[in-house]
Amino acid sequence: MNGAAETFLVVVDDTEECAKAIRFAALRAQHTGAQVALLHVLKPTNFMQWGGAQQDMDAEAEELGQSLLASKASEVEALTGQRPATRLARGRATEAVLQVVTSDSSIRALVLAAAARGRPGPLVDFFSGERAGTLPCMVMIVPGGISDQALDRLT
Repeated sequence: MNGAAETFLVVVDDTEECAKAIRFAALRAQHTGAQVALLHVLKPTNFMQWGGAQQDMDAEAEELGQSLLASKASEVEALTGQRPATRLARGRATEAVLQVVTSDSSIRALVLAAAARGRPGPLVDFFSGERAGTLPCMVMIVPGGISDQALDRLT
C-alpha cells in the first residue's frame, strides 16, 4: 500500500456500518484525488494439536477474507471508477491496523464507522482513546446510522 498518492484506509468486515465507512472514504478520496485501501484482519487462530486441521481452518479463513475484500473493493470501484488496494493481515485487529498506519506514510486517514447503536466498536474505542494523540494520520469516524444522502452531502 506504500505509494505516492495519499490514501484513505478502511478496515473492512461484515458489519453494516462498514458500508458507511467505505462510502465515505471512496467519495472523500474521489473529491480529493486520494486513493482508497482496504484492510481485513483475520483473527488469530488458537493453536490446535492437529496441525492439518489448523492449516485447513487458516486457509478457509483466508479465502473468506479475500472474498470479502474483493466484494468491498467492487463497491469502492463502483463509486470511484478505481480499484482500491487491498490487504489481508492476521492477528489482533488493533495491533494489525496500528502496524499498517505506522508503517505506511501514504495513509492520510484511517476511516472507521461506529455502530449505529450500543458501543461504537473495539477499533473506534482503541483509535479514538489514548492512542489517538500518537497516530501519524487522522482518524475519521463515520456514524453507522447516517444516511447515504447525508454522507454524499458531507463528502
